[in-house]
Amino acid sequence: MPIMNEPTNKIKIFEDKRVRYEWDEQAEKWWFSVVDICSVLTDSDYHAARNYWKWLKGKLNAEGSELVSNTNQLKMKSSDGKFYNTDVMDTEQVLRLIQSIPSKKAEPFKLWLAKVGSERIDETVDPELSIDRAIQNYRRLGYSENWINQRIKSIEVRKALTDEWDNAGVEQGAGYAALTDLMTKTWSGMTTREYKKHKDLKKENLRDNMTNTELVLNMLAEVAATDISVVRQPVGFAESARAAKEGAETAKIAREQLEKSTGRPAVSSLNAKNLGQVVLREPE
Repeated sequence: MPIMNEPTNKIKIFEDKRVRYEWDEQAEKWWFSVVDICSVLTDSDYHAARNYWKWLKGKLNAEGSELVSNTNQLKMKSSDGKFYNTDVMDTEQVLRLIQSIPSKKAEPFKLWLAKVGSERIDETVDPELSIDRAIQNYRRLGYSENWINQRIKSIEVRKALTDEWDNAGVEQGAGYAALTDLMTKTWSGMTTREYKKHKDLKKENLRDNMTNTELVLNMLAEVAATDISVVRQPVGFAESARAAKEGAETAKIAREQLEKSTGRPAVSSLNAKNLGQVVLREPE
């Protein structure tokens, strides 16, 4: 879901064919699977479309076109459930690609592209639209209403914290990831990688696999870090890291007190997958 600012591989449907896509938050653009687009425009299956794209690349290169050389690659989920490097193009490149493929579906596909872009613009202008879509997606996946409320609140809390990091001049991407890892390690006792391993996750979103308790503790860490940052007005990564760690210490104290009171760990190995129907609760 685009609002989460985390890598996700998604599928949109054009007529009866799937088109894998991903939103690039930093570049603010869509990336589309080229093979999927070839499948749509040539009305062929995946294997035929892959061969067509291989042939078309050779033809475009021979013509001196820069379209192929400017093509990027992203890991996208294949039909076998695994992730492979996949040729992708942004919207502008796709429109140029369409001109190279004779197809009666060219115009309808252009309209479809415009609609996809419009959805993202609508969400940017009115964030409530993206939140509504997120809620509907979580409901379809079987999450409880209580969990959904916590998850949506966690997005708001996270946004407030990253705004503070942005104001402090922290680098998006690597900088944000390092601070997040520091906070996670501080309050939970595990790095983000270790936490995901604990829950038997790979590319899944960690927060989408947290229990209500874990979400609340993580939010406490982020709210505290945000409040400290607002007061101190840190500049740069190092000062932001000190505020982040102190905020996470607040959640660590709460976690330890809760574990003392309940006699069980607050950080759970449960995840959405091994729960089947998603009812996020601690084990008895």
